[in-house]
Amino acid sequence: MTRIKRGYIARKRRTKIRLFTSSFRGAHSRLTRTITQQKIKTLVSAHRDRDRKKRDFRGLWISRINAVIHGNIKVYYIYSNLVYNLYTGQLLLNRKIVAQIAILKQNCLFMIANDIIKTKNPLRLYSGKV
Repeated sequence: MTRIKRGYIARKRRTKIRLFTSSFRGAHSRLTRTITQQKIKTLVSAHRDRDRKKRDFRGLWISRINAVIHGNIKVYYIYSNLVYNLYTGQLLLNRKIVAQIAILKQNCLFMIANDIIKTKNPLRLYSGKV
């Protein structure tokens, strides 16, 4: 029988996976079986952490807004009431923009809050109790 030489497809696939994991340490960048396992693990972690990053940033924006609101003595406002009044007043400001306004221009945030206080009914402004 004549000798059959192996094709280059499998080698090409392995080198492609190796290029993906070339920056990993130890056997995770050298051995083919652990390379494939590590690639699967990293892709799963990346997919999971994309959603987690969104959650973390939302929590960060909420805590920034809350800190600025509670730091002011002149205007007593609760975060949940502020967001509710922004929503009912149909002001299209998401938490990211409100957090940036709160950090960079606190006076502008308090102007928005005071405007909401003047235009809305006073029952829903403070503690939520009637």
